[in-house]
Formats: sequence, structure tokens, C-alpha cells
Amino acid sequence: MIRRARPDDVPAILKMIRELAEYEREPDAVEATEADIERALFGDGAAAYAHIAEEDGEAVGFALWFLNFSTWTGRHGIYLEDLYVRPEMRGRGLGKALLTGLARVCTEHGYRRLEWSVLDWNTPSIEFYRSLGARPMDEWTVFRLDGGALEALGGQG
Repeated sequence: MIRRARPDDVPAILKMIRELAEYEREPDAVEATEADIERALFGDGAAAYAHIAEEDGEAVGFALWFLNFSTWTGRHGIYLEDLYVRPEMRGRGLGKALLTGLARVCTEHGYRRLEWSVLDWNTPSIEFYRSLGARPMDEWTVFRLDGGALEALGGQG
């Protein structure tokens, strides 16, 4: 079953975020707290959304996303920040069901794109995404400004 996240899902979402970080070889990178996730998803001015894959009443996967915007299409789209299904639940169609749900949100709201990033070494995920008709944007490189560099630039006049 795929459904929108509820506030009582926050502990499970954060636990799965930590599991995903471990899978992505960044186990110490998660700084988010339950309060951060709750505020982002359910607080005043919340700008992030989540869907839950549930089996027997337990959250076993999630998709966390937010709206982006394309100046070329003049329309919003969805940026999928995280897609995760617990390893023991993989192969049951939950990842596809989560992506199908997001594609449905796009089509229902007239959003023109569903985009996400994947690590170059994550071959199983890349093959899965290609099987759905997704295509890599090989000519684009993701840039990130964070930490001290972000502080330095943000502190300029």
C-alpha cells in the first residue's frame, strides 16, 4: 500500500533515511532530527512531501520529494530527494509503486518532470530506473555549495 506520510511516520522516515545513508556509504552524514523532518513535512510553510510504502501496517519504504520549477516548460515538477525500500522488501514492486504514485501526482497537477539523482555506482537502481523509461542526464553535472563555502559566499556583502 502506498499512501501520503502522516506525522506519526516521522520516526520511521528518519530511521529509513539513516538506512539509506548507510547504503550510500555515508552513515555519519545524517544530521536531521525527527523535529527537522516533522517541520519540513508538516510544519507551517512545509515545502517537502513524502509517500510511504506500507506492509502489514509497517512503513517499509518512502519517497521524499519537493516541487521544483522549469523555466523552459514554465511548469513545476517534482524533485525526488530520496527513494528507499528496505532491503528485505525489495523486489515486490514497492519502489515502482512509489514512483508510479509520484508520476500520478505529476500528471494530475500538470507537472512536467519527475527528476532525481542516483550515485554512479548504484547499478541496480540505475537499471531499475531505465526499465521504467527514465533516462540519465549525462551532459549535466550536479554542483553543491555547503559547509564553509556556503557560509563564506552567504556572508559576502
